[in-house]
Amino acid sequence: MEHIETDVVVIGAGVAGLTAAHRLRQSGREVVVLEARDRVGGRVKSDLSNGFLVEVGGQWVAPDQERLIALIEELGLETFARYRDGDEIYIDRAGTRIRHATDLPPLAAGTIAEIERLSDQLDALSKEVDPFEPWTHPRAAEFDAVSFDAWLRANTDDDDAVAFVAPFVSGGMLTKPAEAFSLLAALVMAASAGGFTDLADLDLVLNERVLGGMHNVPFRLAEEVGAERIRLGADVRSVVHGAGGVTVTSSGVTVRAREAIVALGPHLVSRIDFEPPLPGRKAQMLQQFSMGSVIKVQAFYDEPFWRAEGLSGSTYGPHEIVHEVYDNTAPDYAGGTLVGFVSDRQADAMLALDPAARREAILGSFARYFGERALEPAYYTESDWIDEEYTRGAYGTSPGIGGITRYEELVRSSVGPVHFACSDIAGLGYTHIDGAIRMGERAAVLASAQ
Repeated sequence: MEHIETDVVVIGAGVAGLTAAHRLRQSGREVVVLEARDRVGGRVKSDLSNGFLVEVGGQWVAPDQERLIALIEELGLETFARYRDGDEIYIDRAGTRIRHATDLPPLAAGTIAEIERLSDQLDALSKEVDPFEPWTHPRAAEFDAVSFDAWLRANTDDDDAVAFVAPFVSGGMLTKPAEAFSLLAALVMAASAGGFTDLADLDLVLNERVLGGMHNVPFRLAEEVGAERIRLGADVRSVVHGAGGVTVTSSGVTVRAREAIVALGPHLVSRIDFEPPLPGRKAQMLQQFSMGSVIKVQAFYDEPFWRAEGLSGSTYGPHEIVHEVYDNTAPDYAGGTLVGFVSDRQADAMLALDPAARREAILGSFARYFGERALEPAYYTESDWIDEEYTRGAYGTSPGIGGITRYEELVRSSVGPVHFACSDIAGLGYTHIDGAIRMGERAAVLASAQ
């Protein structure tokens, strides 16, 4: 067993943990990063398969993600804009394919009016909510006691409007059914992106990508921290903490430090034995956070045939297996790439199928948007994270109904010399890479102050 002494030990080499370690090194602190996986990056990952670069995890940069944009620049990386020229495709409840150039598809006038009214209401409410401390809103308890689905249905009797609006938070962000989280959780998700209108504006949310892949962010952070300070394959089993500091034991190495940063999703913290145990309400709070479920599908074609047809590659079908698809073609790829997402209950249904049947069903959904040519990609790949031991879902965690107001500031509270950081407990940038950076920087400040 290797024994190391340092100033701060960081558990987890995702973007939050690596950001914390990087900022601590810049402030003159010595750090050791322990990572259970055999790689850095956490939920940011790329695979090179058959010559195709596949971004498995987070990949997009939005204009309001100031900390991510600043870090990309600091690390000497570049971005490129997502292709979005041309018409979009919408598939309605009856399976009708609708091509449109407008922000909203040409649905029934009454449904459009309801969509706009609900969106305006949600935008106004979300701009009242502080995403960092949502429990301070005067109606927080009321908003946290009702599911997002129940609120939508109490505010309209138009099922098509509900089906259109709900997935911007449910399938698209929290990747859970709309009845599984509260209205307050939906407002936090929207507030973290600047408001519901911004959250639903895909030209903002999916604005740019990192040239060469988002994985270059954690890779470059790891280079800055130094390979000699990062231990891979180090699954942390215990944290002994007290006034004298912390002792962290993993498979193969024990680290003694003054401070510790636990840079894991809340749902993974319970894998670690703390001595003394975490305070009861803190431990109970962590149990309230659960992962969503989404299958990210990428299909590479010899050419971007949809562009020749005047299509942007962007689609939306709230009743489809693949509820959204985008042109995901990188500048250095001569063909064309589509990326699609299968979320919550649709993901559950697809994961119950064998791989061949799942591929057939998913590509069939692609074909309903783009025609028969979508059935024959040169390369096809899926990622779902749910079976990965150190992730267990995607994109991030969210609390159960009532959990936000029940536990309040415990979501980010330190326990003596132990601090917490990850995108799942962020305010701005919640469940996004930007939020991971913000929480990593916050934890570095807390650990430096002791």
